Amino acid sequence: MGHPKFSRRVWQGPKHPWQSERIDEERTLIFNYGLRNHREIWKARSKLRRWRSNAMKLIATTDSGDDHVSREKADLITSLHRRGMLPEGATIDDILRLDVEHVLARRLQSQVYYKGFASSMKQARQLLIHGHISVGNQVMTVPGYTITRAEEDTLQYSIQSALHDLAKRTGESKKSGIATGESHPIRVGISEIRSQATYENDDEESSLELVDGVPTAEEVQKMAEAAEAAPSADDVSGGES
Repeated sequence: MGHPKFSRRVWQGPKHPWQSERIDEERTLIFNYGLRNHREIWKARSKLRRWRSNAMKLIATTDSGDDHVSREKADLITSLHRRGMLPEGATIDDILRLDVEHVLARRLQSQVYYKGFASSMKQARQLLIHGHISVGNQVMTVPGYTITRAEEDTLQYSIQSALHDLAKRTGESKKSGIATGESHPIRVGISEIRSQATYENDDEESSLELVDGVPTAEEVQKMAEAAEAAPSADDVSGGES
């Protein structure tokens, strides 16, 4: 059981830690999703493994007369749909088609980037750690938090941040002359990158190209490379950390 003050880890690392093919694949994921280390991938894979295991058990179980298995299937599908892992009308078989990128794409850091609050995955992580992003009125500082569909609409710049539209120039921002709100250098850099981006439909402003709710690898890499020149939260002061 272990000591109650020290919780047991809920993720599992690779059985063979020095496989070059897996390491190369994980390095690509780290770059595309702005991850800190390989452990964040292992945590995502552990979540995915548990969901797949539950789905396979339910598929293999014969339902009894009380529809107990049917209710468990519906609960699992509803839970994953609420987390944004499955589309509307998904079935239990769709859970087995999920991969680790579906899980990584639902991280708060990824959604901050996809929603246009940051110019790169790296900058999205910086903004979160420095307290510039909130879900509703709650300031979020955990990049790996899995955001739900209901919380997506409440994702915004924190009211305490200099990036917020209602931010006032007080204290350090006045002294340094850093603009706030839409005139903040970070937001100006994001707007410039978005204005230079090309979309398949020029009449309609679009975000990243998604396939089953996950951006394509080419789209993620293209946007990540194009955003390297944008200012970061460390380069520009004026926001509250």
